[in-house]
Amino acid sequence: MLNYGVVMSVNSCNLFLSRLSKDFEGLEMGLRVFRKFPEVGICWNTASHIIVMNLLCQLGKVKAAHNLLLQMEFKVCMPDVISYNTLINGYCHVEELQTLMRLVEEMQIKGLKPNKFKFDVIIFLLCKNRKVLDAETVFREMLRLGVIPEKVIYTTLVDGFCKVGKVSSIYNLLDEMQNHGIIPDFVTYIAIICGLCQIGKIVEANELFHEMNSRGMQVDEVMCTALIDGYCKSGELKQAFLLHNQMVQNGLTPNVVTYTALANGLSKLGEVETANELLHEMCAKGLEPNIFTYNSLVNGLCKAGNIVQAVKLMEDMDVVGLQPCTITYTTPMDAYWMLEDGERLLNWMLEKGIMPNATTYNSLMKQYCIRNDMHATSEIYRGMHAQGVVPDRNSYNILIKGHCKARNKKKAWFLHREMVEKGYRLMVASYNALIKGFFKRKKISEARKLFEEMR
Repeated sequence: MLNYGVVMSVNSCNLFLSRLSKDFEGLEMGLRVFRKFPEVGICWNTASHIIVMNLLCQLGKVKAAHNLLLQMEFKVCMPDVISYNTLINGYCHVEELQTLMRLVEEMQIKGLKPNKFKFDVIIFLLCKNRKVLDAETVFREMLRLGVIPEKVIYTTLVDGFCKVGKVSSIYNLLDEMQNHGIIPDFVTYIAIICGLCQIGKIVEANELFHEMNSRGMQVDEVMCTALIDGYCKSGELKQAFLLHNQMVQNGLTPNVVTYTALANGLSKLGEVETANELLHEMCAKGLEPNIFTYNSLVNGLCKAGNIVQAVKLMEDMDVVGLQPCTITYTTPMDAYWMLEDGERLLNWMLEKGIMPNATTYNSLMKQYCIRNDMHATSEIYRGMHAQGVVPDRNSYNILIKGHCKARNKKKAWFLHREMVEKGYRLMVASYNALIKGFFKRKKISEARKLFEEMR
């Protein structure tokens, strides 16, 4: 039409762009139109740029959309709230949190504010990535701008604070909710109770559980299981079984997770036979044990010193079609006093295509260091790197103490420097080993330097 001299308004062109097919070809055609139409006299406006930014975000080209926003400032059309919200939506999908935070700050400087939905998504993503303090900053800015948060935002923040163990912040938010006339619902309570149980605050979780009951809220299997797991982790098996019995009396059906929590609690106290009986009861009810159930039993057997039975249970997992995971193999390895058996388990893992983690290798290195066999320890360390497993803080501390004990001070010092560069901190025992070594060599200034670093 343009080639035949037909005059088209920018609004008509925008309508054309917005009505293009949302498949790949349609999106690509939209970008071609945006590039070519200015050649025949079309002057794109803010709405045009927003449509194209949305097309770019749908194609995963968020950086290109951001560049387009920057270009708008050098043209007649200026970016508005919708422009920024479109870009924020794109960055939310790719979870680029730092850029998101910069965009929010940029909007504040320009006197623009994201809509409520965008605030919700940003807060959710920050909490998901454990950046809860940043999420609270965005939340406070949201309140300052007069955007009224809904219950789901409070629940998201509460859940985030639970995961990082900020108990005081949880209760502050709970009070704040009620002061704003927002009554915590079942979802809010379950987020708090599950979070408190995960960080070992079972007393606080129990108080909220009873508060729920007093408000007439119906508890379910998930809530009871979270509390049972919390009781088991804190060694309060009597309370856990009492709640289990109350569940059954109230017509709630314990699930695999419930039984696994109870079996795990029993196993940690050495009650492996009772845990086994509980699992038989579970199977009789038609519930299938999962990998976590077996890991709990393997852990209990190892703590009870019954390594042979633990390995047999791992073999039984293969029979029932469950693949042992890294944790399954690492648990008996950590308990083994026979290193050749530990290495056999490591080879068994590799043969089955299960990737060992740092804890797996740490277990073997620790045992070799106890035997003062630093040659074998170094071989395990090299094997760890060969498998692409990154050493953690424990790996370095085990190696440093081992090399200090074997009087390999240069190697210990090299490892100390390497771990500091990676941002890891030495444990007190490792500091003591290094300082003691320097004193023996009469290197007083180096020893003093380490002592100051430790303080």
